[in-house]
Amino acid sequence: MSVTLPLYFLRFHLSFTSRTASTRAKNNHGYLFLAPKANTTKFTTASIPGDKPQKISAEELLVVVGGGAAGVYGAIRAKTVASNLNVLVIEKGKLLSKVKISGGGRCNVTNGHCADNLVLADHYPRGNKELRGSFFNVHGPADTMSWFVDKGVDLKTEDDGRVFPVSNNSSSVIDCLLSEAKCRGAVYAKTVRFLGPVSLQTGKLVTSASASASGKFLLKIEKRTHKSVELVEADYLLIASGSSQQGHNLAVQLGHSIVDPVPSLFTFKIEDAQLVELSGVTFSKVIVKLKLENVQRNIPQLTQACFLLIILRVGPMLVTHWGLSGPAILRLSAWGARYLYSSGYKGKLIVDFVPDLHIEDLKSMLSQQKNRFLKQKVLNSCPMELQLVKRFWKYILDREGLVGDTLWASVSNSSIVSIANLLKHCTFEVKGKGQFKDEFVTAGGVPLSEIHLNTMESRIQPNLYFAGEVLNVDGVTGGFNFQVRKLTFIFRVASLGDLITYCSGHDGTLRIWSGGFRSKFRDGICGVRAEDSLKIRFRARQNAWSGGYIAGSTIGRLAAGNANLVGAL
Repeated sequence: MSVTLPLYFLRFHLSFTSRTASTRAKNNHGYLFLAPKANTTKFTTASIPGDKPQKISAEELLVVVGGGAAGVYGAIRAKTVASNLNVLVIEKGKLLSKVKISGGGRCNVTNGHCADNLVLADHYPRGNKELRGSFFNVHGPADTMSWFVDKGVDLKTEDDGRVFPVSNNSSSVIDCLLSEAKCRGAVYAKTVRFLGPVSLQTGKLVTSASASASGKFLLKIEKRTHKSVELVEADYLLIASGSSQQGHNLAVQLGHSIVDPVPSLFTFKIEDAQLVELSGVTFSKVIVKLKLENVQRNIPQLTQACFLLIILRVGPMLVTHWGLSGPAILRLSAWGARYLYSSGYKGKLIVDFVPDLHIEDLKSMLSQQKNRFLKQKVLNSCPMELQLVKRFWKYILDREGLVGDTLWASVSNSSIVSIANLLKHCTFEVKGKGQFKDEFVTAGGVPLSEIHLNTMESRIQPNLYFAGEVLNVDGVTGGFNFQVRKLTFIFRVASLGDLITYCSGHDGTLRIWSGGFRSKFRDGICGVRAEDSLKIRFRARQNAWSGGYIAGSTIGRLAAGNANLVGAL
């Protein structure tokens, strides 16, 4: 069973305004020419004809708070797209420590069974509405897998969709990220006085942050081991510190609010002495339903109104020595995280152990079993179609009060009905929660309403960005948390406003958004006529089909240049 990581996702945006680009856009008379010139901004490391690297002042500094997957990858991408930018990563503990223990030490990097964006978004209890749009078009599961494979990490997809390194060892992912950072000039630095291109500093905390009148960030950095304070002035700040109080404090200091964090992805404690004897028993598919009474929900005109809340999920389940676990339980805990917190982690859990059978069919099956094996003990002749292990069958019979020596001939019709009801509606009293192994996912953090989701930049403070579990968004188990922690950088041309967004892909491609339109190609020029909607589909060399719309009135025109487009419709 997979253990997924606390959620990290990043789309990072550095805005370099170009007056020339603005003038050119105004003089195009209905055409949006997306052709980088020598005097325009460098958007991606892909080799584009006539493109020159953006000369960024060596004094410009990006500080990354947090050395997890989001922080380290953030440093990698920052150096990839802006080679002259200094990057400082501050981590209070060890770099990539949560990656090491993820997936039971195997690191579940994504889920390969969710190609549809709507289906993918439904795996995020917090953020599912916001992620339903084009969010995953920029960096979906296929992109995550391609990025790792391109860097030499061979991956495999298991039957349930979880994707792991072939090595079955999270060190493959850690080594990949650190190797990429090293290729960008990453070095360990003891003080901020001796910064390299990418400086990694551990054992330190960013304890305070403020924005100056010039728009820069004034940061106070303290060592954990002894009292030592360093002051840093940064041009850009990325907070990727997980669910720790450190990141929340910094966000509040810079004007953001915080949704109180509560645990998510946990197992249920069940006080049932007979159930403990089933420890280790697994069920490949069950339907679990959680009933919480007197749940308080904030509804206009009905503050602190009380409701009976019912949450339902499907999936595998595992019996443990303290209660119930497995994907179905973990998904249930994620979707009911805040309600379970308010109820003190107490409620009723109803399990359907045979979800593919209607209760009337189940009753008929049990009656036929009785008629065929009248002289056999009930314990020794469970209907084979149910595929129940003997220990669990005994548990059901014990709850019904049928001792082991009872023959089928002695089983009344009412007992058969009761057994069927137990298998379809078995009730357990939830008495608390247990932590899911060594990992901990939270619900809560900076509200997504305070973030530009297309760039992950703060709506409140320019040049401030957030990534990961510091945001109020989290996924269920199965690789979905790591998927959105895999990072994508978006560079917006400020002079063109919201019309065009340049996205640097992991494979060196240039992706362009124009309203609802998405294109993906390698080197080339793309001209889009600003007329009516024309749906197109095309693909670039070595890239999968993609589709979208070109804005306009009657005609859409795609000038490919040397983009090597394979086909167009």
